[in-house]
Amino acid sequence: MDLIKQVERYRQRCGHVPLALVTGGSSGMGLAYAQRLAEAGCDLLLVSNQQEELEQVADDLRQKHGVNAIAHYQDLSLETAADELLAYCEEQSLMVDILINNAGMFFFDELHPDNEAKALKMLRLHIYTPTRLCVLLGEGMKQRGCGYILNVSSLAAKLPCPGISVYSATKAYLKSFSKSMYFEMRSYGVGLTVVCPGAIATPLYKLS
Repeated sequence: MDLIKQVERYRQRCGHVPLALVTGGSSGMGLAYAQRLAEAGCDLLLVSNQQEELEQVADDLRQKHGVNAIAHYQDLSLETAADELLAYCEEQSLMVDILINNAGMFFFDELHPDNEAKALKMLRLHIYTPTRLCVLLGEGMKQRGCGYILNVSSLAAKLPCPGISVYSATKAYLKSFSKSMYFEMRSYGVGLTVVCPGAIATPLYKLS
């Protein structure tokens, strides 16, 4: 079904314009998701650690599509990130109807003590924060009887990947977690999808 029609059905079902929270919404796939959602008429809460880019994206979407697009600068790799984001939503009276867990990081190297801190940051960004957001924001969706979550995994979730061992492991977690959560959430009227794209030329890989 066309996304515009889906958003309209959601609006009729829930009685308001849906608000989509997109993590990593300032570039790459997150930006693409934000653009498509804005085209379909969704309001947006864009979260990223790229403040200037984020504010520019939000401004562009407001002007081009006439939606309410909020830029919220935050480091989602911190252990407290999900709880702080929920607190922000509550303070601003923002009710999240669609959650796009897209924020990610990448590095190519064998795992060793010198990059362990970077690996732990990835674990928090790819596993801990998305899980907490699914729990915290998903609870509100369950209570309202409508909502949708999309978690971004990777084709690397299906393969042994030397050099990106932690990255592929975190994406495997997201894939498995999401498939189980789909069954837990669907009886409450909440949809959940996990996507596993292959390599895409986005700023994540810092290609020339």
